[in-house]
Amino acid sequence: MAHVLVTGADGFIGSHLTEALVRAGHRVRAFVQYNSFNSWGWLDRCESDVRGHFDVFAGDVRDPFAVREAMREIETVYHLASLIAIPYSYTAPSSYIETNVSGTLNVVQAARDLGTKRVVHTSTSEVYGTAKFVPITEEHPLQGQSPYSASKIGADQIAISFYHSFGTPISIVRPFNTFGPRQSARAIIPTIISQIADGKRELHVGDLRPTRDFNYVADTVRGFLAVGDSDQTVGEVVNIGTGFEISIGDLVALIIDVMGKEVTIALDENRLRPAESEVFRLCASAEKAKRLTGWSPEFAGLDGLRRGLELTVDWFTNANNLSMYKTGLYNV
Repeated sequence: MAHVLVTGADGFIGSHLTEALVRAGHRVRAFVQYNSFNSWGWLDRCESDVRGHFDVFAGDVRDPFAVREAMREIETVYHLASLIAIPYSYTAPSSYIETNVSGTLNVVQAARDLGTKRVVHTSTSEVYGTAKFVPITEEHPLQGQSPYSASKIGADQIAISFYHSFGTPISIVRPFNTFGPRQSARAIIPTIISQIADGKRELHVGDLRPTRDFNYVADTVRGFLAVGDSDQTVGEVVNIGTGFEISIGDLVALIIDVMGKEVTIALDENRLRPAESEVFRLCASAEKAKRLTGWSPEFAGLDGLRRGLELTVDWFTNANNLSMYKTGLYNV
């Protein structure tokens, strides 16, 4: 089994990926953001069969020396460390460039210098902006409609440039909207679930018109592993999505139905993006992922989305988990 590094291992997807890699028998080094509390983020609450079976490196991807040290003797890097909250990118765009673009440069430069066998870099469906055609293939134009998406476009281009310029073995995973246990309440699914679970009967929401293609986190993790295991994905960008499109309004109604509560909906203007920044339609083509890796979603279509929501609701309605969230605040 490979010696692998996961940057952003303390986060939502990163912690699930770390667990999956440990269970698959890999030697795992988890890169977490250094802090004086010695917190490992969600890895502090990882499953018991995983706890104690990975190494932790605390650092900052913005520091090239820390990144290089973390990557020594590593065969495969899954690079997930990133600032991802779109609303905060309106306030702190420089932080997104430093973390997402410069952090990615540090990873691929170290990979080039150290001879790392593979870097799996994390993109986002937000780089596509509002769909010009659906389903969205990897050839869709890139549109920076927020400082966040612009920073991820830059990070993606830095990563793939090292493949073209130096032959660095880079693969890019482009997940569509991932949801599931541990997700930040800045995202629509956990914000709705956590408000209802906390007893609120008036839900504060943003724009209900946009459509999204939601991936349950287990499918996203399987996508990362499939891309990392396939030699055919070197130098390629690979979408991970279901191809099922649902409006935010219909999604909210589905969550309410799953939770079996009577609630009303209230528009919170603080949750609205600037008009030209909103991405109104996202729906993935995952044909390339299936062709190159054999991956396809297990939580597909309306039925798959509902099953994923049921699992997510079960997790959030556990009092110990819900207590980790400030449900009365709008998380950016």
